[in-house]
Amino acid sequence: MMKTQPAAEQPGFGLVIVGDEILSGKRADKHMPKVIELLAARGLQLGWAEYVGDDPERITATLRRAFDSSDVVFSCGGIGATPDDHTRQCAAKALGVELELHREAEALIRERMQDTAREQGIVYEPDRPDNIHRLNMGVFPKGASIIPNPYNKIPGFSAGHVHFVPGFPVMAWPMMEWVLDRHYTHLFRREAYVEKSVIVFGAMEASLTPLMEQIERDHPGVKVFSLPSVDHPQWGRHIDLGVKGEPARVAPAYMQLLAGLESFGARLGPELVR
Repeated sequence: MMKTQPAAEQPGFGLVIVGDEILSGKRADKHMPKVIELLAARGLQLGWAEYVGDDPERITATLRRAFDSSDVVFSCGGIGATPDDHTRQCAAKALGVELELHREAEALIRERMQDTAREQGIVYEPDRPDNIHRLNMGVFPKGASIIPNPYNKIPGFSAGHVHFVPGFPVMAWPMMEWVLDRHYTHLFRREAYVEKSVIVFGAMEASLTPLMEQIERDHPGVKVFSLPSVDHPQWGRHIDLGVKGEPARVAPAYMQLLAGLESFGARLGPELVR
């Protein structure tokens, strides 16, 4: 039975990137920056990301954690039909379901094969061994639904709240956008969101931690962040210390932050608004 997303007031968003080529350095990951961008455009944030090589046991364990979470998770890579593609099989194992040829995916793959034959000026032969093998790209965990692929029609799939797309950015990114805009508009943050911070020179994070904790206690819904730097070309050693959240909540929290820093006698630099 396909697992459904556990009840949660506001699920987070996670990202799984599969492939030895990323971990070996043969290719640089482009997915995480893009996912951050896609989510930010909808008022959302990436909560976590995980890289895993082409090892079935590790992929299965990673996906099992994703299915057991309350998060919306995108998994990029490994859904092809070559020997080093294991993601479809691992997803089924993590779910405890069988694999099956998805009928809608089969139709789309056959349509793509006909398009390719027409472009090459050859006769489409549905029973040719290589064409039969290509249908494996539509073998998904039982109960999965498809994610349309606008680039070449070969679909990805969704299994509950975990969504599987190819490793190729030209395919993966519009497919992830489709998932967000089709299934998760209710999670988009409609109100404004702001970050306000100040550059604090020479302070130690440990000494500022009680102030940070107090602000989060006093202002529910506001997050405090601290980004230290030891060799900034303009400001040298400093902490970018601030608060983020809805503007109405951020304003009083930021005033409390400034007042607390003043009581410490902290030396302050520029204020930043994002």
